[in-house]
Amino acid sequence: MKLFLLLGAINGFLAVALGAFGAHGLEGKLTEKMLGIWDKAVTYQMFHTMALLVTGLLFAKLQNGGMVWAGWMFFIGIILFSGSLYIYSVSGVTTFAMITPLGGVAFLIGWILLGYTVIKYV
Repeated sequence: MKLFLLLGAINGFLAVALGAFGAHGLEGKLTEKMLGIWDKAVTYQMFHTMALLVTGLLFAKLQNGGMVWAGWMFFIGIILFSGSLYIYSVSGVTTFAMITPLGGVAFLIGWILLGYTVIKYV
């Protein structure tokens, strides 16, 4: 699905930009703990950006609903997991950290759907 390739490209750009901002723009402004949280958000965003790209490429071959759901779960996971960690690291508001596990669950569902679809249709 072309949309997942586009979302992957956008999220790849954002992960690099946010990683650079964290390393250069937030240094000295956040505690080491909060910088570590920011870095975790960047890392998971980039991993799942790659998953979005793979999903988009596999969809071109399989054109299966499982791939579509996997892609959406990866994208939702990026928003909930990485997004909540970005906000938490700069605000310190723990409510945002409580959203993070929902993003983790979305990632897990995405990986299960991707694996199942590949095993079944490739």
